[in-house]
Amino acid sequence: MSEKTVREMNDVEKRHHSLSARVFHSTLLGAIVLGVVSLAIGLGLYTYALLRSYISESFNLSNSAACILKKVVDVESLSNEVMQAYKNQSEAELNEVGSEAYKKRFSYFTQRDDYKLICSVLSDFLSSSNVQAIYLAMYDRESSSIVYIADPDETENICLPCDWEKTDKKAIDAFFSWDGSSMLYDIEKTEKWGWICTSGVPVKNKSGEIVSFVLSDISLLNVREGMKNFLFQYLIAMLLLVNIVGIVSAKRMKKYVVTPINLIASAAQKYVDDKKNGKTLTEHFSSLNIRTGDEVENLGLIMEDMEKDLSEYEKNLTKVTAEKERIGTELALANRIQVDMLPNIYPAFPDRPEFDIYAKMNPAREVGGDFYDYFLIDDDHLYLVMADVSGKGVPAALFMMASKIILGNNALAEKSPAKILEKTNEIICSNNRENMFVTVWLGILEISTGKLTCANAGHEYPAVSEAGKNFELLHDPHGLVVGGMAGMKYKDYVIQLKKGSKVFVYTDGVPEATASSQEMYGTDRMVEALNQNVSATTENILANVRSSVDGFVKDAEQFDDLTMMCLEYIGS
Repeated sequence: MSEKTVREMNDVEKRHHSLSARVFHSTLLGAIVLGVVSLAIGLGLYTYALLRSYISESFNLSNSAACILKKVVDVESLSNEVMQAYKNQSEAELNEVGSEAYKKRFSYFTQRDDYKLICSVLSDFLSSSNVQAIYLAMYDRESSSIVYIADPDETENICLPCDWEKTDKKAIDAFFSWDGSSMLYDIEKTEKWGWICTSGVPVKNKSGEIVSFVLSDISLLNVREGMKNFLFQYLIAMLLLVNIVGIVSAKRMKKYVVTPINLIASAAQKYVDDKKNGKTLTEHFSSLNIRTGDEVENLGLIMEDMEKDLSEYEKNLTKVTAEKERIGTELALANRIQVDMLPNIYPAFPDRPEFDIYAKMNPAREVGGDFYDYFLIDDDHLYLVMADVSGKGVPAALFMMASKIILGNNALAEKSPAKILEKTNEIICSNNRENMFVTVWLGILEISTGKLTCANAGHEYPAVSEAGKNFELLHDPHGLVVGGMAGMKYKDYVIQLKKGSKVFVYTDGVPEATASSQEMYGTDRMVEALNQNVSATTENILANVRSSVDGFVKDAEQFDDLTMMCLEYIGS
């Protein structure tokens, strides 16, 4: 791939990187890959067939020779005597194989009539075939050797009786365990003869025991030469075919793909230029008249429709943009109104040293459904609430504002958090066609005694720290969410705060904050963050939790509103 863009290329580079050239190159590459695969398959089949032909000829030759020998000569006698002579040798005598002394020691076998007759029969078969050698031999399993008995070869490569060579033990086992139906052969690489294929049949005595084998060897050099010829002819044919296919494919591609695409590109460039110059023509693509009957023609028709649709779209774009800006402005204003409705001036009660409170809300969208609230009901009672409305966005924000007002009004008339929740639930359920609800934790602190009376309507468990000790989750009794069902009853419970005690409440946006790995933050990490510095101020405690959440989720998008509040009871 060139590092230059098309516009930076000269004419030669454009032709080299053109679609036609790439199609031609891809076609050549595909044809070459296909040809190589076909060559491998064809060469394998050819080699297999040629090898099977040679093996069949060698095996049939050995089989025929064995049948003739059984009829004209007593093979068993010569075979047994040769093997006996071979086995009677010492190890030192065996190692003299190939020497003149070794040959002279067993030369008397070559003077026997049965030896001469066997060699004569084998010689006739050798002269009328393509095998390199045919001979009578016996395998010695104990030493994994082949022992020659009779060899009609008249050259210096003749193997005389008792001559022996090491051979593969697996081949010996295969020859002795032949089932009599398949072709019997072994392919082996030898130091003396190279790669050869040895085929043969056993010669048995009247008791059915194997006394020797009629074996024939074929050199696999012929197979290699046949493979070379096949490969040469195939490569020439493949090169010619690849070039023809590449040229034809490139011409067809240019006619049905490259030229139409260039026309579409030229029309697109003219469309852009006209738009820059302020022209409003809408016939750049409809005049192309591309008729290829395929996806390229469909592309031209799509571009024609797109040109017309863009013209209509441009007419509506200004109106849509203005509407979007208006909505954005209104959402920003709603966010400011919502934030202003929550207590956000600190210190909250500078003239009340008996306690300290700090709260913070971070909506997931421009406006959110979480809210908190606190105010003095009278000189000795502090109202606290943490709530989370179902849903998100503008509907949740509207429901949140209504819920906050109703809860606050009821708190001015009731000292029991449970009663406040019950009255709020009745008011909301009386007109809740959208079936929205809100989870609420509500507490009223008696400032003079540190008695915190609470009620929970399906909200998260608060975390409490007793006078400098670590924060722990308080598994308080829960009632049904506010707005869930009319007639619900709630239960008050009491937390007795001492000097230095802290209460931390929050919405589910904290424990359910989710990292990019889809793992949630959880309450365990929240409690751990709270306990980083239990003696810290309420503001710093919220900052520690928020820092821990941000470090966990990192760059993941905030999914839910995140709201927290911390109260410290200092006492009188």
